[in-house]
Amino acid sequence: MYSVVIHSPHDLRVDQIDQPGTPEPGTITVQIDKGGICGSDLHYYHNGGFGTVKIREPMVLGHEVAGTIIAVGQNVTGLAVNDKVAVNPSMPCNQCQYCRANMRNQCTDMRFFGSAMRFPHQQGLFRQQINLPAEQLVKLSPDINMEHAACSEPLAVCLHAVRQAGALSGKKVLVSGCGPIGCLTILAAAHSGAHWITGTDLSKAALDVASQAGANSCIDVARNADAFKTLGMNKGTQDVVFECSGSPQALASAFDAVKPGGTIITVGLGGNGELPLSLAVTKEVRMIGSFRFDAEFAQAAELIDRKVIDVSPIISSVLPFRDAKTAFDLASDRSQSMKVQLDFG
Repeated sequence: MYSVVIHSPHDLRVDQIDQPGTPEPGTITVQIDKGGICGSDLHYYHNGGFGTVKIREPMVLGHEVAGTIIAVGQNVTGLAVNDKVAVNPSMPCNQCQYCRANMRNQCTDMRFFGSAMRFPHQQGLFRQQINLPAEQLVKLSPDINMEHAACSEPLAVCLHAVRQAGALSGKKVLVSGCGPIGCLTILAAAHSGAHWITGTDLSKAALDVASQAGANSCIDVARNADAFKTLGMNKGTQDVVFECSGSPQALASAFDAVKPGGTIITVGLGGNGELPLSLAVTKEVRMIGSFRFDAEFAQAAELIDRKVIDVSPIISSVLPFRDAKTAFDLASDRSQSMKVQLDFG
């Protein structure tokens, strides 16, 4: 059996690993079908990690996957061999104060597949087969498109962000940064009833996908800064801004665009920067962080499964897992790709 393993920056290998054994009680063996390359995977690929989180041993990457059940352990109900499933990569402890307060995304003892935050690292899901606890799986329809199913995790991130914003029905929404998370946020905001969605980015290719995802208007801030300035007319025009790029400059600009009493949701992780505190105070802006997800994972998988939300606009390429390095290089080029997936079939 093979997996996609990062050994050091740009040293990405397809390594042979042991087959999973017979599933223990409460666990299931899943044949991974599709897996999406995430921004964090790219950080491990290019930089060996991000911030203080660095790989200290070879680590299987990947946390956006879907697959098919091939074996079921004892004491498992509701799931059977040949069922299609989305895999929730988040494993909160369910014991800490935040888990007990129904804030499981803030768990102090979180395990998350494909993460070097712990040592030994929490190995990831870019592998052909794996044994998993049954509670990590969401059952899907037999005819589900597995490329779509593998987008359940990033869509869950965006559903959580939209939930942080409160009711969007009839509101004007700005999504700043139209990468995969930004475009999925557009889809989630539209599903929640946003009246008019504007997408902004520095890349025309990204904005083309944002338009396909449902943005009513798109602004290329690199080439049309004046159009962005119109969003700040009359103290601001946007009820809610989702800042998905992680750029400190973009976050500062969000305070110009948001209305007095409006809300800024910070979704993208980036560096620290100065904020226009005078605008935050005088416009009485609410700024809320949004981190990962919890119950939204099952919701995301269901919305994709029922074809309520169509994630196909963001899927730009699907390559065989043996071509992982080519896939990671392609995923790193925003002019050519949005979401690149690996095929483990």
